[in-house]
Amino acid sequence: MTGLVYKSTGSWYTVKSEQGDFIECRMKGKFRIKGIKSTNPIAVGDIVDYELEESSDTVTGTIHKIHDRKNYIVRKSVNLSHQMHIIASNIDRVFLLVTINNPPTTFNFIDRFLVTAEAYGIETILVFNKIDTFDDATLDEQLYMQHVYQEIGYKCLRVSSTEMKGIEELKAMMIGKVSMFSGHSGVGKSTLVNAMEPSLHLKTKTISEASKQGQHTTTFAEMYDLSFDAKIIDTPGIKGFGIVDMDAAEISGYFPEFFKLKEQCKFNNCLHKDEPHCAIKAALEKDEIAWSRYRSYLKILEGDDENYRTDIHNEDRIISDKTRE
Repeated sequence: MTGLVYKSTGSWYTVKSEQGDFIECRMKGKFRIKGIKSTNPIAVGDIVDYELEESSDTVTGTIHKIHDRKNYIVRKSVNLSHQMHIIASNIDRVFLLVTINNPPTTFNFIDRFLVTAEAYGIETILVFNKIDTFDDATLDEQLYMQHVYQEIGYKCLRVSSTEMKGIEELKAMMIGKVSMFSGHSGVGKSTLVNAMEPSLHLKTKTISEASKQGQHTTTFAEMYDLSFDAKIIDTPGIKGFGIVDMDAAEISGYFPEFFKLKEQCKFNNCLHKDEPHCAIKAALEKDEIAWSRYRSYLKILEGDDENYRTDIHNEDRIISDKTRE
């Protein structure tokens, strides 16, 4: 039988069958997927083949094959820096939720996410959330950030879950597609999904006033069917976004505004740091490229990764698995 993975907790996978039934499945043996060193060989969004197994009370399944993925998005593993964690697969669009100060989302975090999405061929749309909370200074900061990314060519939306601003426009961009919501903890992913689909009743929490950091509410990545012919993958909040397996020479190719100019550099292996006659640095001096983007590029190039999210949900996963055994 063939189905779609809707939820993964590490050992158990919720698979939706072609008939619309949800089956709890385990993985048969160990999967080695084309050399991918991953902490989770099966991810939400995977199409899998499985066999049913009937116990005394329940029907479970065993996954024995993963179909080829059209794409996936990854970050560096929390515990093993040489491995990666697949956040989700077979995605049509990613919506990266950005908040200015509640909690703050940095240019560096956004750029790391965009570079990874570019590398795996996934369209990313920036969603500036909580616009109802802005004062004049915050609004100026948000509009500047939006300007930077719109100039590059990224689509941007401004939304408010509490005032329902931008919600219909967001829904229209999701119709007929598998979309993923991502961003820091506390940016309002679950609240936004609830605003679009109130019947889901996803858990939400408030921002910690002491740290201005979000509190984790989504423990596992999970896919939901929405009433307006769309699928959404809600993901746990992440603090840092480590770049995986990129050669220094290819990184600039995932900055679209760099890619357009790199052929004009004197040296075809130009890293846009200290080399003479560099088109990217010339454009930077003319303010044709944002300094924030160049700083992010240098940090990625130098391997200066942000702190990765501590895996605070590992105990939750162990408990969840034990309750199903």
